[in-house]
Order: sequence, then C-alpha cells, then structure tokens
Amino acid sequence: MKLATFDAGNGARTGVVTGDSIVPVGGTMIELIANWPANRAAVTRDAAAGTPLAISDVKLLAPVERPGKIFAIGLNYADHIAESKAETPANQVWFTKAVTSVNAPFDPILIAKSGPFVDYEVELVAIIGKRGRNIAKADAPAHVFGYCVGNDVTERFWQHRTPQWSLGKSFDTHAPIGPWITTADEVADPHALGLRCFVNGEKRQDSNTRHLVFDIWDQIEHLSQAMTLEPGDLIFTGTPGGVGAAMDPRRFLKAGDKVRCEVDSLGAIEAVLAAEA
Repeated sequence: MKLATFDAGNGARTGVVTGDSIVPVGGTMIELIANWPANRAAVTRDAAAGTPLAISDVKLLAPVERPGKIFAIGLNYADHIAESKAETPANQVWFTKAVTSVNAPFDPILIAKSGPFVDYEVELVAIIGKRGRNIAKADAPAHVFGYCVGNDVTERFWQHRTPQWSLGKSFDTHAPIGPWITTADEVADPHALGLRCFVNGEKRQDSNTRHLVFDIWDQIEHLSQAMTLEPGDLIFTGTPGGVGAAMDPRRFLKAGDKVRCEVDSLGAIEAVLAAEA
C-alpha cells in the first residue's frame, strides 16, 4: 500500500495512492503508523469506499511532516567513501537532521543566505513503524513500517566547519521526502533497490542499496542501542558516490537547478533550487 499526506485545499490529510489517484482516509500518518496492525483493515475499507482525487489536483506534502527523530548515516557506500577520500568506517557514522528541515517532495529547496554551498544526496529512507529499544538485527525488519525517497541536502561549508555535521545537514527545506510511503510488505528486498539522482537531467548518482556498507537492519540494531525508536522516526540510509562536492571542479547547486531523486518501485521526488529572499 502507498500512503501519502496531501492537501486538497482544506489542510493536511492522509490518503491511499493507487495509480494517478489518491483516496482520503482518516487519521494522521503517525497515528496510522503507530497502530498499523489494527488500522490497516479500516484504511483498506475507507480506500475502497472513498472518492478518488486526481494526484495532479492535490498538493503532496511530506508523508511524515513532523517526525519525532531524523537520523542519517554517513559514509555508507564504498564509492562515496572513496570520493570523500575517507577510510571505510569501523563504526557507523551518524548525524541528525532537524525536524524543521523536512520538506514536501516537490517543493523548492532553499539556498540560504548564510549557506550557498548546497549539494544533493539521494537516499532510501526507512520509516519506523514499531517502537523498540535494543532491537536485534534479526528483529529489525518487523520494526520498519515502510520506505520512501529522500534527498539528504547538505550545505558543505557548514557541514565541515566543525567535526559535527548536524548544522550543515539541517537547513530549512533540506530533507525533502516522499512522494509517499510504500509499506514494507510491498518492498520484496530493500537491499536490492536502484537509486539515482539527476541535476537538470544529467545523471549524477546511480547505484543500488545492495552496496550499503551497513545495511538497514545493522542500522536499526545500532541506533536502538542508544535510543528508543518510535513510529514515524526517519532513517536516511546513506548516499552513493557522485555528489557535487567530490567533483573537480566542485559543482554546487544554484538557483534554478532542478534535482530529481528516484528509488526503484518507490517513486521520485523533484525540486527546483531557490535563493532565500
């Protein structure tokens, strides 16, 4: 099932996506996720009985507009490690992205006045569905509600001006996600998904999640040793090689550029860069 958050002119609602249509259902996305085993039958029923709306007639919002936590792993594809001139990490490298960085899948991405060195990073995003702490790797799949496409937009100067990356990763609009959540039962193997990023039609990144250094189950096991993972939390699972900062010369994004990120079977998100007024 594909679940989206959208606005048809009367505020945010949740809906089920089928083809080019979306059918409104009750509850917020986090409410549905938090009790999905009990909610699924009602959502299926509402989707069958409801009146479809054309996706082209609504505004798609971030599927989870206010996640409790956003964590992202760095240096998690071999080619990205190589282009970053780094060693393969012995331990997982984690940083946070501020909740206020969440952005709708087709909304503009801002180039801030204070941070013009903006870069793209296509990623598979996992959405936590079941609360847990100290989750064993073997149990990790049961804690994932679904997946979506993400762009871990990064301001490179702010990222590298200190050893802590979170500020450079947390500018407003720098975590676009969507276009919807595909529930985990519809993703046969999250470690066999192609992912790509295009800038103005030019392919910059092209890889597959089978190349993750630490897979999604490793990530959940590791994070949950430190904190309780809760429904609606987002995990950005890593980006492959091809980022603009690693090019010679470097190629940062500028106002008017169009960035498209896509993941096999999950859809695509696309945004135009805009200078902060």
